[in-house]
Amino acid sequence: MESSDVELDLQRSVQAVLRELSAQAPALQSNQGMWRWSLHKKVERDPAKSPALVRILLRELEKAESEDLRHVIIPLLHTLMYVLTKATGITEELYRRTYTFCTRLLTLPAPYCTVALDCAIRLKTETAVPGTLYQRLVIAEQNLTSELYPYQERVFLFVDPELVSPSVCSALLLEIEAAQVQQTPEACMRHVVSHALQAALGDACHASALQRKLKASPRGALERYFHAVVAAVEQMASDPSPSREGHQERLEEIYCSLLGPAAAARGRYCGDPLQDPQPSIPLPSPHITFHLWTDEEQLWKELVLFLRPRSQVRLSADLEALDLQGLWPDRELARASMLSTDSGIERDLPSGADEPPGPGSPETERAGLQRKGGIRKRVWPPDVAMPACWAGPQGLHRRTGVPGGVGELVPGVSRLHTARVLVLGDDRMLGRLAQAYHSLRKRETQKFCLTPRLSLQLYYIPVLAPEKPASCRHSELRELATFLGRADPWYESTVNTLCPAIHKLAEMPPSLDTSRTVDPFILDVITYYVRMGTQPIYFQIYTVKIFRDLSQDPAEDIFLTELNVKIQDSKLPKDGFSPRRRGVAEGPGAELSICYQKALLSHRAQEVTSSVRATGLVLKALPASDTEVSGPTHTPPSAAPITDHTCLNVSVTEVVKSSNLAGRSFSTVTNTFRTATIQIQSQDQRLLTLLLDKDGRRMFRDVVRFEVAPCPEPCSGARKTKAPWLGSHQLEVEGTKAKPKPLLMPINTFSGIVQ
Repeated sequence: MESSDVELDLQRSVQAVLRELSAQAPALQSNQGMWRWSLHKKVERDPAKSPALVRILLRELEKAESEDLRHVIIPLLHTLMYVLTKATGITEELYRRTYTFCTRLLTLPAPYCTVALDCAIRLKTETAVPGTLYQRLVIAEQNLTSELYPYQERVFLFVDPELVSPSVCSALLLEIEAAQVQQTPEACMRHVVSHALQAALGDACHASALQRKLKASPRGALERYFHAVVAAVEQMASDPSPSREGHQERLEEIYCSLLGPAAAARGRYCGDPLQDPQPSIPLPSPHITFHLWTDEEQLWKELVLFLRPRSQVRLSADLEALDLQGLWPDRELARASMLSTDSGIERDLPSGADEPPGPGSPETERAGLQRKGGIRKRVWPPDVAMPACWAGPQGLHRRTGVPGGVGELVPGVSRLHTARVLVLGDDRMLGRLAQAYHSLRKRETQKFCLTPRLSLQLYYIPVLAPEKPASCRHSELRELATFLGRADPWYESTVNTLCPAIHKLAEMPPSLDTSRTVDPFILDVITYYVRMGTQPIYFQIYTVKIFRDLSQDPAEDIFLTELNVKIQDSKLPKDGFSPRRRGVAEGPGAELSICYQKALLSHRAQEVTSSVRATGLVLKALPASDTEVSGPTHTPPSAAPITDHTCLNVSVTEVVKSSNLAGRSFSTVTNTFRTATIQIQSQDQRLLTLLLDKDGRRMFRDVVRFEVAPCPEPCSGARKTKAPWLGSHQLEVEGTKAKPKPLLMPINTFSGIVQ
């Protein structure tokens, strides 16, 4: 195919993706999600098309920038970066053009500047050291051994067998296993060596001869070539001023040792016009483990097994021996003011306290303007940083040298593992994920076990049971997926369209011919999502206290999306603790006492107490319309205080009594309001039934009263500490009460919330 025909074909595919994003082609709805996949498949089958596709995508990005078509910028940028990660024939000029474009996007608001900065950092390294992104991706995802890049990643795919059909589970498992059978460590090492040499040497590399030589090499020789290439790439990438020419020289030496000087010189000087077309170097799919979620503690157990080899009896000797009881992971507590017994005047200090250093010492110079005594602040050790997930949204972490959240959170313990937890199902599955996430965070407050070593990333793909025709219940179970699609158009186009394709895959008979090459569409989209979905959207978790008996302690649970309240037909016993009030008119529903804090734009506290007769209530945590997509419930924690903005949308089905000539009649009307906290109690002899996250397995019956509030971080709030300077008294001093921080669960998307 001629160059002009190739570009025309690629241009048509790119335009189809743009039309899908602009919602200008209803006829394309049946093919949603296929256009991006087919575009990447074209360059995967013919790598020589990669430079042409990069030029086309750059043109479209520059056009979108000039015409202020912001809704297509992030999808095109992700598509471009995915091509650049896999390609080998990209010129330095194209890299620099892409880098310059990303730097111009830094003037735009979030999330555009956030995604652009991430891409710019990666491009700066890739421009000087081609092949770095591919190499780091394969090493981390395939858990290849490398001292210079020791990071490891794994994708944990969780499916609830009670919510997803066995045929879907079997189809997904077969597709994952079929793709990973060919991804042996030897094959992955060959891919890394071939890609690095082709990316650095370009046309001077005889790709076909190189791949033949690598396939014929024994395991020992292949490992030597692999480690030599990794060392050359990583050492140059870590250099403060990397040189593209120096990188080419080092890899050319490895290339000559592989093929011999004569073959290398022939490829360099003659160009070998008769050589075969450039062979494709696949990008292996990440290491995915499939799990049926049957145990409440299963997520915790799988993460622990990921961190340690199965041969080890204990998790880690250094972590087990680490005493962290005095280190509470709360920045506000770390800066809490503590009581001092001195007056703050030097002459009042006890003799021998704060002996001044000798004259002329650095301590004397530093202390020249310091005030002695006074209020003493408790300061954390400078080398102990707080976990990124506790401090809000993580920084840019997409293989820019070190993965996300990497660093020494605890002295001497490196954070080298990334767990990408992907759940399939509906809102009920996300409710179970929220429970597991809350339980995991509570464990971490008692003793650091996972946080110092693990970066946890959460992903979600909606999969619902097929219903014909689509019922109202079907749409109710995917409210969170609908919200994510409104917030991020690229998520809507790429991920929310997978459900029909997954059911089609389940209906297809399994193929027994393993020799035939099959393009696994579902696995490819999952892989694209977990690699490029770097921007989280945060969801508030709510805690509910449930009273069945007001004289006893309440039961506690949490929910993420919805709390549904129904009135039971049964009544309290005559000796119950909540007698029926006199004067209450008979009718449907129950008399409820509702006390809540009204959500105001000024964020001032306004408490409202009312008594209504209602047949039910629904408390929803998700915004109900597009105007609320950028709603404050889901702003990142680095913004304004979230507890002031967190809102529940409460719908009360109120009973209205009317009298006419025919007698009394009752009708219902739905009233709505927004609040952050609410307490509801039945005032007559009617009990309540609570349903959490639409999950029939999480139902509470015979409830008299319940209270809902934003779930706080398990580690937040004030605590008692001992002041060591009080001598023998060892008085316990109440620290300054810190405002509890809400517990937010992040779900990764491609762009976060697009304003």
